[in-house]
Amino acid sequence: MRLDNKVAVVTGAASGIGKEIARAFVREGARVVIADLNQASADAVAAELSAREKRAIGVAMDVTSEAQVEAGMTRAINEFGRLDVLVSNAGIQVVAPLDQFEFAKWKQMLAIHLDGAFLTTRAALRQMYRQGSGGSIIYMGSVHSKEASVLKAPYVTAKHGLLGLAKVVAKEGAKHRVRANVICPGFVRTPLVDKQIPEQAKELGISEQEVVKNVMLKETVDGEFTTVEDVAEAALFLAGFRSNALTGQSLVVSHGWFMQ
Repeated sequence: MRLDNKVAVVTGAASGIGKEIARAFVREGARVVIADLNQASADAVAAELSAREKRAIGVAMDVTSEAQVEAGMTRAINEFGRLDVLVSNAGIQVVAPLDQFEFAKWKQMLAIHLDGAFLTTRAALRQMYRQGSGGSIIYMGSVHSKEASVLKAPYVTAKHGLLGLAKVVAKEGAKHRVRANVICPGFVRTPLVDKQIPEQAKELGISEQEVVKNVMLKETVDGEFTTVEDVAEAALFLAGFRSNALTGQSLVVSHGWFMQ
């Protein structure tokens, strides 16, 4: 198994992409910490993944809180004894024209995507450096790490920022055999995306069907959504890679929406 005896922390793992990544990691032999805002939801996913033996635990974590991140990462390490993989996946979406965007929502978006990535990365690196056995940091970027779309100024800004953070972590972590990479999915049919469809339809003055066909999937090669399973496979590939040959990179999983 690709992640046999590895320990991973996945943020935002109680649903959507994070949950599927956690499921794939457990299937491949890892023990996984389900870090999420909602303790009950995190515990439920952990129980689901620990049917026969304790393969996962749930941890309440607001990734914008330094205290909660430190406490959650400490609990993860105390529970499983080590840390090999961090998937910084927690995120939200708010859509609005830039000239009408509320500053509080701008700050919230940047805090969750960028402050959260920083805080969890810092805690993970400290443990990985202590262990001396390397590790993998994976950021959940987006095609919006490469491209821009209307109504998404803070999201696009934050997702671009993750590319820069990953490159710095790749350079600083190399001597400790810690790699850092970014997954850049296209639109994945999760509750986060389902919420955007009516919001964008209202803002753009078009139907929800037109949002899906002419906004979300227009640039793909086949008019298909990326799946959570697609993204989980990319995460497995990055988590299980054996050397520093693959670090500081971004992997686009988007049905050809963006081609490098």
